[in-house]
Amino acid sequence: MSRNGFLSLLFHAVFIIFSMAPIVIVCLVAFTPTGYLSVPVTSFSLRWFAALYERGDFLGSALTSLWLGLAASTIALILSVPAALAIFRYRFYGREAFLSLLQSPLMIPHVVLGIAFLRFFSQIGLTGTFAGLVIAHVIVVIPFTMRMVLSNAGSLDASVESAAESLGAGPLTTFRRITLPMLVPGLAAGWLLAFITSFDELTMTTFIASPQTVTLPVRMFNYIQDNIDPLVAAVSAALIGVAVLVMVILDRLFGLDRLLVGGEQKGSS
Repeated sequence: MSRNGFLSLLFHAVFIIFSMAPIVIVCLVAFTPTGYLSVPVTSFSLRWFAALYERGDFLGSALTSLWLGLAASTIALILSVPAALAIFRYRFYGREAFLSLLQSPLMIPHVVLGIAFLRFFSQIGLTGTFAGLVIAHVIVVIPFTMRMVLSNAGSLDASVESAAESLGAGPLTTFRRITLPMLVPGLAAGWLLAFITSFDELTMTTFIASPQTVTLPVRMFNYIQDNIDPLVAAVSAALIGVAVLVMVILDRLFGLDRLLVGGEQKGSS
């Protein structure tokens, strides 16, 4: 191996270790038998996972985050598909301004968004409601679905759509049977990014959540302000385990390359 090759390998190894070290340490701390944050040395215990199972507030918040992420990412994706196709295919007055508006939540600090949503929802009677949370999260995650659908729209083969129309297919049939299947990789990637962003959102949600609609990140943040035990590490380890399991299942069923970047499905030529 050449010197440059060795240095490149060393750099990548250091980068991977540096990136994975916090995740590994959090997972190890979750198995400590002690009542304080420490890496288990002599023995491992499921004490904090059992404590997590007995905490109804954490489980309830996890369900709230799950339903909120599912609703926000799905609504954002439904809104993004026609908007992205219109922006990609047509040149109309205000096109760039419309695209900038949809991407603007990426440029606004979430603290500012949280204060703005709090004031707005208090005026229309949605303060502390699940519907208000969904609306706010849709606005926050729609840039991710828009970007992925727009990037995937560039790979659409217009000749296939033209062929379907020439054979008598109407606009709706062409969209449902031709356009939409070709957009699946972008739709899946956009939905997944939106769901992760919604599920993990803390700063903005802190301002608009109520005791009845506390999401899991807000619950964890409130808990660590008054406690220093490894319960939050157990929550994090459980979430990491679920994420890894979902990725393995998706890879087995569809192939992550095909699902996220539009590669060939496993087993195809």
